Amino acid sequence: MKRSRIHAYISIFSLTALIVVAFLVIRFYPAFGEKPSLERVQSSPQHSKGSFKNPIPTSMDTSFSTSLTMIRDLMKRNANRKPDTDIPRVGFPSFEHPHYVTNVTWFGHSASMIEIDGKRLLLDPMFGRAPSPFPWIGGKRYSKDLPFHMDELPSIDAVIFSHDHYDHLDYGTIRKLRGKVNQFFVPIGVGSHLERWGIHSDHIVELDWWDEVEWSGLTLACTPARHFSGRSLHDRNATLWCSWCIIGNSSRLFFSGDSGYSPHFKEIGSVYGPFDLSLMECGQYDPRWAPIHMCPEETVQAHLDVKGKWLLPIHWGAFTLSFHEWTDPIMRVTKSGEEQGVHVVTPRIGETFPVEGDSYPSSIWWG
Repeated sequence: MKRSRIHAYISIFSLTALIVVAFLVIRFYPAFGEKPSLERVQSSPQHSKGSFKNPIPTSMDTSFSTSLTMIRDLMKRNANRKPDTDIPRVGFPSFEHPHYVTNVTWFGHSASMIEIDGKRLLLDPMFGRAPSPFPWIGGKRYSKDLPFHMDELPSIDAVIFSHDHYDHLDYGTIRKLRGKVNQFFVPIGVGSHLERWGIHSDHIVELDWWDEVEWSGLTLACTPARHFSGRSLHDRNATLWCSWCIIGNSSRLFFSGDSGYSPHFKEIGSVYGPFDLSLMECGQYDPRWAPIHMCPEETVQAHLDVKGKWLLPIHWGAFTLSFHEWTDPIMRVTKSGEEQGVHVVTPRIGETFPVEGDSYPSSIWWG
């Protein structure tokens, strides 16, 4: 009896210790970020009953049967969910591109650089090894190296974030960028993460849907998306998610962020279109979470909805976050684009292209 009681005490102590350690990790591990205060977010029309909401029902299938099908799909062999070899990319030794035309560089997934009207902007610059709070255990980036070294990166005029998921907002990247960036533009609440990571609040601008800011000759408009947010167990939808319109004298660009297909694309096209280029998500989709990520055919339709000229497919080519083959997004989006008469831009990772005229990258480098 005495030995059983000792074993019970040890079990209780071990469980308690485990709970305490988990709480301390969630509370103090910096990569989780910082949940914004209610006072900071509750004035937004998108915020109600303690969290941000999409205007139309947006839920994922989390049933037991669905979980079983995902386990089944995860166990499939030869699923081609990631490339067998290092994927092609273009070395990026210098960021001194001509500023008299808008030019864009895609770094894989959603990370991109835009040079427009003499300003250099980074969009969702996730340059880490894996989209995870613990990058040493997450699914690794396809390319072994980035097209550049972070310590060679020159000053960036502004960074624009669409939401706070790990494949878009990376703690390690922010720590390396914070001395090189003059301004951060984020949806409401995301600034709390940046402040915890050492970015002064004076360098952060938070916007709600349909807010505009005039900055250095550019118009930056925070526009809707159909998605969700969160970085830990206690902050689901605590911050807003969005898309962005970047409007200069020389060109107009749309950045979708992450989004399921919905009427908001036509609304954005009516207000801010047409666009010379849309950077539109096309990967990490699945029928089981169709409301939050578009399939490639919807990507092409969303591009048409916002009145885009060229389409740059993003949110693919860097990480495996779904069950489809890694080349499936780009193969389907280019096929649909051809059928719909849409010019689909297909640069290699690190390749810069100008947004002008009728010439754009169109090589099938993934084949």
